[in-house]
Order: sequence, then C-alpha cells, then structure tokens
Amino acid sequence: MRPTPSRRQFSAALLAASVLAPLTATPAAALPSSGRPDRRACPPDGLGPELTARLDRTIEEARQEAGIPGIVTGLWMPGRGNYVRATGVADTASGWPMTTDVFVRIGSETKTFTVTALLKLVDDRKIRLDDPISRYVAGVPNGRRITLRHLAEMRSGLFPYTADEDFTKALFSDPSRSFTPAELLRYGFKHPNTAAPGTTFQYCNTNLVLLGLVVERVGGRPFADFLRERVLRPARLHRTFFPGGAEFPEPHPHGYTDNILTGEVVDATDWNPSWAWTAGAMISDLHDLRRWAEIVATGKLLSAATQRERLTFLPTGFPDTRYGLGILETGGWIGHNGSLPGYESVTVHLPSKKATLVLLLNTDITHEGQEPSSLVARAITEVVTPDNIYDRPAPLS
Repeated sequence: MRPTPSRRQFSAALLAASVLAPLTATPAAALPSSGRPDRRACPPDGLGPELTARLDRTIEEARQEAGIPGIVTGLWMPGRGNYVRATGVADTASGWPMTTDVFVRIGSETKTFTVTALLKLVDDRKIRLDDPISRYVAGVPNGRRITLRHLAEMRSGLFPYTADEDFTKALFSDPSRSFTPAELLRYGFKHPNTAAPGTTFQYCNTNLVLLGLVVERVGGRPFADFLRERVLRPARLHRTFFPGGAEFPEPHPHGYTDNILTGEVVDATDWNPSWAWTAGAMISDLHDLRRWAEIVATGKLLSAATQRERLTFLPTGFPDTRYGLGILETGGWIGHNGSLPGYESVTVHLPSKKATLVLLLNTDITHEGQEPSSLVARAITEVVTPDNIYDRPAPLS
C-alpha cells in the first residue's frame, strides 16, 4: 500500500522547486545484474533443487520485467523447506550486488507496528477501540463520531493528507525536511471529510498519524519509546527501528523512485520519512520481518480477544483483498505491504500452512499500474502456494 501521493496530484510549481538530481531511467532489460543470487544466508534445509531453480527463474523474470534493481526474498515453509535469496543490485551506479543482510525502509508495514502498540493499550484496559478520537486528540473533523476502530480499519472518512496539493509541494520541494504530526494533520483537516465514519474503506495515512498520537498520550512517552519497550523488545526485533529523521543504518541499498512531477528516476535513499511518521517511517530487515510476520498474524503479543478484533476483516472494494485493524488479508496471506519513495516490501504469513513470505525491493516504480512488490509476491505464490495467491491488483491508495 502506497503512502505516497500520486503524480497526478502534483503541482506544476514542483518543476521549478525540485532540488532532486535526476538519474537516467534504466530499461528493465538493461538493468545490471549481480550474477548468481546471493546464497550466503540460505539455510541448509532448502526447497530442493527443482523448486529452488524454478523460484530463481520466476523472481529474476519478474525483476527484469518490472525493472526492479534488486530484490531480497525470504520464504519459509515448514515441512517443505526455506528459500532465502538476494538478486540484482543495491546500487545501479556501482553495480554493488543486493545482499540478504540489508536494512530497508518498510513504508506502510509500519502500520502493523502502530496498531499493535495501540492494541497493547487495549489489553492494558487504558483505551477501548470504540472510544471516539476526540477523547484523545482535539480538532479532528467529526471526531466525536470517529472511533479508534474506524481509524485502524481505514473507515474514518477523514481526508488523506498525502492527497493535499500543499503537502506535495512542501514534500517534493525539499524531501530532506522534517514534518511534525501536527503539520501533517493540518494538511488533511482543511478538507471536508470524504465519507461518514464506518461506511467506506479509504486507505488514509491521516488515520495512523492520529493513532500514533493516541499511543503517545495514553502511553505517556514518545511513540518511538513506547514501541521499543512494549512491541519491539518483547518481539525480540533487534534490527527494526522507528527513525527520528533520515538516519538509515548500514548496509542499505539505494532506493529509486519516479514519484516526482517529471517522472524521472531519482535516488530517494536519504529522503526524510518523517512525512509518513507512524503510518510509514520504519526500517527493518529480512529476518526481523520473518519473526514479525508470524507474531502479527497469530497475535503472540496480544490477548486472544484483541487479536480476534484485529483479524475482523472487511471488504476493501478490491478483489480478494480485505482489511482488518492495520492488517490486510489476500489469498489467505495475512500481513501488510509497504511502499514509499525508493522502497517496497511485503511481509505476510499464511496460517493454514504456517508459511511466511518477506520481500524487500529498492524501488517503488510501478509497472503497468502495478506495485512491483505485488507483482513479485504474486509470481512467487503462484509457484509455491497456487491455492493461496497473494493478489492485490492495484495500489490501495
């Protein structure tokens, strides 16, 4: 799911205001290759030579077709084996190969962490899902009728601040700048609400910024501190971070985007993700996300009753895709994907087979209207779980 604004919403003023140095767009067939996939982190209990070779071909074909510089893939299937690979490059200029140990910006996967933090407070009996947001944050349009549940399930009816023209001007004129949560909300609150609460699914980062503020107020500390103490440490996620700005641990791949007005490909590696805050700013790696996929899908950090609330999935209007409380379900796979300038990811768990799939990409450039991470996830699941295909036909925002 893309927390980024569409190029259709950009103002012509960005042409003059942009400070980005354009790169040359590289045709898919001309993308440099690292040669053989990185197999250093591949465990001995692989999927077998035939299926491994088929996955190698499938992923490389998808990478070339969609013009993806590099992909990290982790697939764990109890009883069948594992597949951990990196293919392509982490840096198109130097040809540095992608490796399986990189940190990546995980975009909207942050939502699973934010809502888990919120649900910890539900289990603490400090909040209720049906509390109105006005109890915790003042000035929310129709805030007395919009509940925390509406926000988490993307049915608040609030206007998404990422669709505001002034926001896109501010962001893309200086991608290194920092935004505060209050600034982000002001961009959204100046617009009328788009629907009555609880009536319509609309993917909206405004919702998750508000939930981050609720966690801070009720949790009594900055969001990053609460998340670290109540979610990341209990989950034993030691390579997952909520950054305060543009910091990015090494090693990390360069990230490439065309999400600017001109449509040119630029390097977005050091863009400041503060504009996405508790909706999309986090950083993680392959093996932490493997752990997280099962934790979030099975509710290991939550009470059984609260997890049932989380997994109450409702239609999104997109075929085969439903949304719960900060979590999606498609083809039986439960988890979330992420997309922000330069990076995409997928972290999902298939409870019926206890399987986990994690994908990390260093581009968010769509191919024929499709998010590249969705194309790769679909191709992989068509091979390994043909009865459970990850299939989101279009971005949800």
